[in-house]
Amino acid sequence: MKPGTTSSGLQSTGLADIQGRLLLVRVVVLIIVGLLVVRLWQLQVRDGVYYRNLSHDNRTRSVALHPVRGFIYDRNGILLANSVPSFNLYVELGDVPDREALIGKLVELLSLERNELAGTMETHVGRTPVRLKKGVSLKEAAIVESHRLDLPGVVIRPEFQRNNPEGGYAAHVLGYVGVASEEQLAGLPAGSVIGQYGVERIYEKTLRGHAGRKLIEVDALGHEKRMISVDKPQVGNDVYLTIDFRLQKLAEDLLGGEAGAIVALDPQTGDVLAMASRPSFDPNALSRGVRADVWNDILQDERHPLTNRAIQGQYPPGSTFKIITAAAALDTNEVKPADTLQCGGQFRLGRRTYRDWKKYGHGDVNLRKAIAQSCDVYFYRLGYRMGVDTIASYAKQFGLGERTGIDLPAERTGLVPSSEWKKRARGEPWYPGETTSVAIGQGYVTVTPLQMAKVIGMIGNNGISFQPHVLRGVWGRKGEWIDEWSPTQTAPLTLPAHQVGAIQAALAAVVTEGTARASQSSVVPLAGKTGTAQVVSLRSESEEETPKRFRDHAWFVAYAPFEQPRIAVAVLVEHMGHGGSAAAPLAKELIEAYVSYGGDDEERTQVSLTRPSDKAMQRESRRD
Repeated sequence: MKPGTTSSGLQSTGLADIQGRLLLVRVVVLIIVGLLVVRLWQLQVRDGVYYRNLSHDNRTRSVALHPVRGFIYDRNGILLANSVPSFNLYVELGDVPDREALIGKLVELLSLERNELAGTMETHVGRTPVRLKKGVSLKEAAIVESHRLDLPGVVIRPEFQRNNPEGGYAAHVLGYVGVASEEQLAGLPAGSVIGQYGVERIYEKTLRGHAGRKLIEVDALGHEKRMISVDKPQVGNDVYLTIDFRLQKLAEDLLGGEAGAIVALDPQTGDVLAMASRPSFDPNALSRGVRADVWNDILQDERHPLTNRAIQGQYPPGSTFKIITAAAALDTNEVKPADTLQCGGQFRLGRRTYRDWKKYGHGDVNLRKAIAQSCDVYFYRLGYRMGVDTIASYAKQFGLGERTGIDLPAERTGLVPSSEWKKRARGEPWYPGETTSVAIGQGYVTVTPLQMAKVIGMIGNNGISFQPHVLRGVWGRKGEWIDEWSPTQTAPLTLPAHQVGAIQAALAAVVTEGTARASQSSVVPLAGKTGTAQVVSLRSESEEETPKRFRDHAWFVAYAPFEQPRIAVAVLVEHMGHGGSAAAPLAKELIEAYVSYGGDDEERTQVSLTRPSDKAMQRESRRD
């Protein structure tokens, strides 16, 4: 104890220190309590509604209900595309605490690919469910349900899967469906399946229907406990096509393994009766989803199976183009049907010689003989007289060089060359020798098989044509037609009737005495024109010595019956040589089959276009 310090003074100093410290503790406690009160007020009063909703959202979930896609039928009610029940495996990533553990469990239970699962989960964006597998079997679904506690966020959802009962037939017409990309969603629920090709794409809004939604309560693992409310989806409408499936199947079978296309039209309505393209693809496989490597293999296939050759293949028309050259020459008075020109097997122009397919020529030739025997020299001369621009103007009257307007995606225009086109496209003048090539369907000119079916149909129908189309009508959910196609007439030919008649007579002679006489039919009178389109300049003396990829394309266009035709056909078979031997027999068989079906009976055809068949109606009632 220091001098002068008393014990009572020490006690008072110690007491003061203790009181000061207690006061500090009280202040700190009061501050903490105040902060807790403020925070409690924020949570319960100011932000109470927000957190109550958040709590509610954590136990409820809104789930999109995808609609059943409308069916597709042929003109006679044959089912071409429907939707069948399927189980799909999904995961809600927000409910997954450990992705690696979940992936391991899925690999163990369902034998899924680990890398594929990891990639799917890693690349997914947003809060929507991730589909891990389509077409889960009943056994796999049972395994998932029996291991629910080990699979947080994993659910099995019953959905509908697109199905083509006839397999690959009419694949290019029908197309396929696939999961919509981010760009394609446009307000649709994530995971929506939409048409990606063919009719499925063009009539997507008609077939799709409207999505619904349900509100469900889930447990801590994200599994559904009960349904709170539901807004049911609306089934899509059905589409009926003009395609006659019997004819379609025959056309594809006739092509077999060869690349090419067959188109059959009703020239009096524009109905597409058949549209075959080979090689083809399996729409079921594409609609159910394929791996990226498989898809790349399809895209890189040199045979281009996804190309609809009927509307996207652009080929030299060969001698089938002589129909246009003849029409132009008659209408411009360059020649009359009875006028004869001498064919000695070659045509000299400057220092170049253009040869006929027949080495020593055809002698004196008039229009009938020139078309029937496909005399090149006759058309060389006419083409040289008229010039390319005159030929081009008449080719455009027939609808060449532009889209037909068919209701299918990605139709190509082909090319009708002219002097102005060459100057614009190549910066070069047009040479007279190039006109001789165009006059017989070679050189720069290209067409699609659909365009040539329209051309031959116009001639058979006396210069009248209709826009080709594949839609017959749309059958609504209330059991009534809500959209029916009406024939749309296009601009007619300017040729007088007697000139059209002269060409028709010559086309009939092609079959009775000309280059297609081997395909003359005893069932129905038909008229047509063969064509052999050169792919490259051949150097081998014989066709057998030429590699197939360098051989000519075979063409045949025809209509029947000769009076009041009900079918117009264009056949193109790649690298098969002569049209008379390779293409004409296919057209003959197709036309005879159509007649045997009764498809050329006008009264019967009109009746079949009034309503779906009884069998189709029964299917409708069962599905609804």
